Amino acid sequence: MTRIVLLRHAHSSANAKAILAGRAPGVNLSDRGRKESQDVAQRLKEVDFSLIRVSPMERCAQTIEPLLTYLSKSKAMKPIIEVESDLVEVDYGKWTGRKLATLSRDKAWKVVQNTPSAMYFPGGEGLLDVQARAMRALNSATNTPGKGAKLLVSHGDVIKSIVASVLGTHLDHFQKIVIDPASLTVLDFNGVDYRVLTLNNTTAPIAAFLKEESSKKKSVSALLGGGSGRKGKG
Repeated sequence: MTRIVLLRHAHSSANAKAILAGRAPGVNLSDRGRKESQDVAQRLKEVDFSLIRVSPMERCAQTIEPLLTYLSKSKAMKPIIEVESDLVEVDYGKWTGRKLATLSRDKAWKVVQNTPSAMYFPGGEGLLDVQARAMRALNSATNTPGKGAKLLVSHGDVIKSIVASVLGTHLDHFQKIVIDPASLTVLDFNGVDYRVLTLNNTTAPIAAFLKEESSKKKSVSALLGGGSGRKGKG
């Protein structure tokens, strides 16, 4: 089995101003985001990662700086760290840098909210294309050899599109999925299909979700009847 952690970047200066950042350069973490990045490092420092792939955007690199600093001093597994272009933020085209309140009055806003699969941002990309590249990034990481977990650092809509695909949910329903800044979503791949172990997790320790079951049989049986829960849970 392979465990994959999806991490959305921490709170950014654009989030603070309610601006659609997109791929605009110079969008850094806010004060709140820098605190969140420290919290993320604490939550992930006990995890053995064999691979970390990160969106090219500055705010994603800044989010994992504290974690990478810890890993560089740790005796734990040293992961391969790579920039992954398929994890980059959505190209919102002419919508980039605009206030969300202003965009909400655009006629195309209803398309984004109700039928996002039909949305192509003016001068940018379509959300179906985003989902295709996001799943390409996920499958590439899953198929990369390594005994440890895999960490993918990306953006809200990119991660939402992955979760929708993994759950077998049409992209038109992906707005029902919430992915907060600095949240962690953990996936399990059993060699055939993905399942979601935790979604939009912003508080709980993550290491327990990344411990592999001792056998394939146990993994399969956990899918039936809801499973018996995790050790230590009441």
